[in-house]
Amino acid sequence: VPAALLGSALLRRPAALGAAAARCAPARDSHGPPRQGHGSSKAASLHWTGERAVSVLLLGLLPAAYLCPGPAVDYSLAAALTLHGHWGLGQVITDYVHGDVPIKVANTGLYILSALTFAGLCHFNYQDVGICKAVAMLWSL
Repeated sequence: VPAALLGSALLRRPAALGAAAARCAPARDSHGPPRQGHGSSKAASLHWTGERAVSVLLLGLLPAAYLCPGPAVDYSLAAALTLHGHWGLGQVITDYVHGDVPIKVANTGLYILSALTFAGLCHFNYQDVGICKAVAMLWSL
């Protein structure tokens, strides 16, 4: 048996294995339009970039809150912490909540929670000492 024929015969998938793999693996259509509920890869890439930007912003805001506390840093922290938490809890919902109605309920609850969190932090910044001063007061205990 020539080596070229033997090599190509070994590389072919047996028909039984091909049929079993087709039954087990979900069908993928990479050339069609995005399926319902799935954004485009550009939107996903921008979202991923935004998450990383907010994380890096938080890394810069934490020392800024210690070195130069003030209203600008307080409100920036309120926005960045709320957005960071919103995206994180959104991933928990994506991973663990299944079914159309439970997902809609969970997402609605998440938006309400995020809005209340941001409003509460802004109220705390405006009516009380602010996030930076509050953390400094906690450290002084």
